[in-house]
Amino acid sequence: MKNNSTLFSEYMNEWLYGKDGYYTKYKNIGKKGDFYTAVSTSKFFGGTIAKHIISLVDEGFLHKNSVICEIGAHHGYFLADVIEFIFTLRPKLLNTLKFVIIERFDDLQEQQRNYFQSSFGDVVSLTHYKSLDELKCENAFFIANEIFDAFSCELFYKGKTARVDGHEIEFDVDNEWVKQKAQKYNKSRGEIALGYEEFALSMAKSCKKFEFMSFDYGEMQARPDFSLRVYENHNVIPFFQEDIKREELFKKSDITYDVTFEHVKDAYEEAGVEFIELKAQMVALIDMGILNLLEILKDNADEKIYEQELQKAKMLIMPNFLGERFKMIKFRKIF
Repeated sequence: MKNNSTLFSEYMNEWLYGKDGYYTKYKNIGKKGDFYTAVSTSKFFGGTIAKHIISLVDEGFLHKNSVICEIGAHHGYFLADVIEFIFTLRPKLLNTLKFVIIERFDDLQEQQRNYFQSSFGDVVSLTHYKSLDELKCENAFFIANEIFDAFSCELFYKGKTARVDGHEIEFDVDNEWVKQKAQKYNKSRGEIALGYEEFALSMAKSCKKFEFMSFDYGEMQARPDFSLRVYENHNVIPFFQEDIKREELFKKSDITYDVTFEHVKDAYEEAGVEFIELKAQMVALIDMGILNLLEILKDNADEKIYEQELQKAKMLIMPNFLGERFKMIKFRKIF
């Protein structure tokens, strides 16, 4: 490694999580923010997860006093939407379920506490942990939205790993671990995520019996090329675009890449957790009952409100918006 240079993973980690990094402070998401998410699109995203949680309780997989845990909750909208729909569909469960957010940054914890206080007052109790390593429970449902694309990664190209020197990328580092992962997932170039194995193991150790569901963009098999990109005010900037000004974007914009779900799957299976399925978000939400929830709304709300919510929910399941590109991956651990 040359002087004053760093591996790309360290550069990306500093960009997102270092002092004043992009994810260390609250950011607007949606029309006024840098990007859209399923959570910012429609409350029925969280509502569908709430319906699924209730079905797990009815099936006996989840106990009535289980932990419902979101990882990387940002403002807390997602978990709050889940709670709101549980209150609507099965209010008694709010008296027994325990709600947890895993959030390492104090500033975001405060934002989440304030939002929950303004939304629920003292009706709902929220517990924070800095990491999964702090959580110990018997039975839980874990949920995450767009988390695996936020792990730092190495960049690999023709047998070499990237380093960064003055925001410039050079592929001249020999890294055997990265090379082995690249060979395993048939990547001659692209991103190799770091931390999936440790994350899966931490979750496996935190709880005896759980279901984990996560939504992210990517495919089961690795892309044959780089997908690394920067989001700024709803503009997508390929990381290797010739005129990109990385020094101006550094820490001020989101940086992300497509998830190789096979890597996520392998990490969880190595931790002793069973892979259940990978589905397009569209299929997953329909299977879990989003259309049934919309029918309930139609029967109980003003037609104008129903049409507004219907249009928002459509964006979650339309193939040309979030429905096809985003995937749901599910795992289970049973003792």
